[in-house]
Amino acid sequence: MTSTVRKAVIPAAGLGTRFLPATKAIPKEMLTLVDRPAIQYVVEEAVAAGITDILIVSGRSKKAVEDHFDRAPELEANLAQGDKQDLLDQIVSLAGLARFHFVRQGQPLGLGHAVGVARDHVGTEPFVVLLPDDLMHRSSTLLADMVAAHGRTGRSVVALKRFVAPEISLYGVADPAPDGEQPEPGTALVKLTGMVEKPSAEDAPSDLAIMGRYLFTPEIFDLIERVSPGKGGEIQLTDAMAALARGSGMFGLVFEKGRYDIGAKPDFLRAGVELALDRPDLGPAFGSWLGEIVRSRGL
Repeated sequence: MTSTVRKAVIPAAGLGTRFLPATKAIPKEMLTLVDRPAIQYVVEEAVAAGITDILIVSGRSKKAVEDHFDRAPELEANLAQGDKQDLLDQIVSLAGLARFHFVRQGQPLGLGHAVGVARDHVGTEPFVVLLPDDLMHRSSTLLADMVAAHGRTGRSVVALKRFVAPEISLYGVADPAPDGEQPEPGTALVKLTGMVEKPSAEDAPSDLAIMGRYLFTPEIFDLIERVSPGKGGEIQLTDAMAALARGSGMFGLVFEKGRYDIGAKPDFLRAGVELALDRPDLGPAFGSWLGEIVRSRGL
């Protein structure tokens, strides 16, 4: 079985309160890692996996996100006149990464609601959802592997990562089928029978936490509409996914490396350091300087 997944949904309507005061006037998705906003890394990941159409679900004060992926004639003219062709090429290429679309979530009613507002745009196609707080290293093939897994199974696929207590309680947790029911014995792809949102460590059905990469078949939209609102009127995506797993079926793809939780300050800083070290134009000098800092502090 083969399938082409060409659409992505990026929920970006959050307020970014964990990064105040920086996010008072700047969308958290536009916070910079080295020399580009965080959301650009997520978009580039999607494009590398074959995505050609991207819908960004935004909210108030997110115009900077839209502007970033649009053409900028005055800036382009200034760069051209200044003979800064390399920078000009980078700026022009942003708008050509994919076909970009934007829709307002309107009310902060949870991740399930944010995905649900994409229904008219997605239509009847499979699609991926990428949470911008989860940034994957460019060497990661996670998203492409999920698309391939969907092609083999025809089912929805979610990214999973192992955590031990007490961290597991911070996430939605997958309930995998017994080993004998794995679609591909010996691989990282597991069949799911359900999932639980932020269970206690004692009640967690496994050590497999749901990460911010999802691939859905369009039936997820009907299931989202059937979810009863929870605390604060929010629609939990996990509830719709649990129904999907119990119904037509859903798989999880377990991965180990390459994820940064840039919604947390320590991982945001780590991501910036590691991304800078990876750059051939910055890495050598930055790494030397960083080593001096570490040695001078006896770390």
